[in-house]
Amino acid sequence: MMKKYFVIFAVIVCFCCGSCKKEKLAIAGSGWQEIAIVDKTSGTIEWKYQLEKGDECNDIEVTPDGNILFAYSKGAKLINRNHEIIWDYKAKDNEEIHTATRLKDGSYMLAICGEPARIVELDKDGKEITEIPFHTVTLDIHRQFRQVAKTDEGLYLVPLIEKRKILQISPEGRNRGSIYVGHDVFSVKPLENKNILVSCGKDSRFIEINPAKQQADSTIVTNSVKGASLLYVGEIFVYENGNKLIANSNMYSDDKSQSLLIEINEENEVIWSLPFNKEIKNITAVYSFFE
Repeated sequence: MMKKYFVIFAVIVCFCCGSCKKEKLAIAGSGWQEIAIVDKTSGTIEWKYQLEKGDECNDIEVTPDGNILFAYSKGAKLINRNHEIIWDYKAKDNEEIHTATRLKDGSYMLAICGEPARIVELDKDGKEITEIPFHTVTLDIHRQFRQVAKTDEGLYLVPLIEKRKILQISPEGRNRGSIYVGHDVFSVKPLENKNILVSCGKDSRFIEINPAKQQADSTIVTNSVKGASLLYVGEIFVYENGNKLIANSNMYSDDKSQSLLIEINEENEVIWSLPFNKEIKNITAVYSFFE
């Protein structure tokens, strides 16, 4: 009888261990010549990939099959954990790519700074299926935009850095107007309530904007956060429970000892942070996943 119970217990333990996945964070940063995966619990780096000299990564994701998607200014790549290239989309001369994201239908979207700027969608093999050219009225391509997003309705949201506003582009490539932010803009995230979460870069804040009203529903500045100071606010990953994981880049700060990532709850209290790590220069892009 004891042997029978032991076998049942062993099966249960094996089942639980097999299903208990751990949270990992894919990270990258402007000026940091590596991308990495960090175990969130321990803060240890589990995987790294060296960028080429002059490359700049401001967007990184992990696909459902475990591959790494990232933009590197001169292009965008999908690679596996063995550093083998699955596809590599090259930017043209006088272009930069700072957005590389996987869409809900399994295709990929790249946003390309240039004149004209372009939004490109790729199939699963990295082949171009859609191209939408548009104009930003910013001649310095490096100052055009960083993380572009696509809404469920098909609108492309382009955060224009110099213009301090969000350009809205239809699936047909038509200008659907803009939303004035009035601050530095790094990243935009469409939320379930149809608002837009805007990371405001060197203005050390993030804003939730109601696009229908063309106004902010909330603004969180550094003094609003309990337990940390907001520095350069890069990408914000929004969890299902409403918590926000903030890339808190120190690239414009004299104090390099600040937390590189902070997670806050809906009361803006810090509930987790990734402390300074000499192996990580700074973080502007973050993506949470479990495996």
